[in-house]
Amino acid sequence: MDSEHPLSYDTLVARAVADPSVVGLVLKGSRAHDGMVTEHSDHDLYVVVADEATTELSALHGHRSATLDVIVMPLAGFRAAGMPGFERYALARAQVLLDRLDGGTGIARLLAEKGRLDADEALREAGDLLDAYANSLYRSLKNDRDGQPLAARLDAADSVRFLLELLFTLDRRPRPYNKYLEWELTRYPLPGWDTGALLEAVGRISSTGDTAVQRSVFARVEANARRAGLGEVLDAWGEDLGLMRGEAGPSPGVRP
Repeated sequence: MDSEHPLSYDTLVARAVADPSVVGLVLKGSRAHDGMVTEHSDHDLYVVVADEATTELSALHGHRSATLDVIVMPLAGFRAAGMPGFERYALARAQVLLDRLDGGTGIARLLAEKGRLDADEALREAGDLLDAYANSLYRSLKNDRDGQPLAARLDAADSVRFLLELLFTLDRRPRPYNKYLEWELTRYPLPGWDTGALLEAVGRISSTGDTAVQRSVFARVEANARRAGLGEVLDAWGEDLGLMRGEAGPSPGVRP
């Protein structure tokens, strides 16, 4: 396509549907999220091709314009996309436009698998995320105690990233991008969390580093983490848990 006749979304979809080597078309991004489309939204499209197949559509891989971004990949690559990786959430909430795999359900099944973490995978990742969250929380509270307000706010903002990763991982879901956080929680709330209160809390922590809010959220996280079998991760912090809970100051030398 030349600049006078740029490739359009409808044209590409028609070409892909007419190509027997294409086993799937998947739309991701804002246009796959109801209510998120703006005048600036383009179409982000995966064209999934049968393994070992040849197609002229492969030449369009990497095509980018103001209205259309295209990824063309073989089925094997699509199976692995986001597993793990940054694309996992985008694909978990993507829309299937064409599914010729396994009788018309295979592409949808692959997307569903990307949206659900394996139980062992989730538990393993949750432990690391819990420790990272505790680390940023501890540093924020310690900096606040020691009269370092900027450092305290920055560490508080860092803690929110690990907090959200942790909460979604405990629910065996990939964390949404920040753009879709409210969209996701409104439609698919995290069990045991009030969506409005959680969003307000992470917003306040990110912007002000409010220590009372941080400790209130940590109390909920600690209870959930212990129920999930992650108590050892927290217990490794020893007496420093007191600062996180607001019970007492930290023990010198336990954590640098």
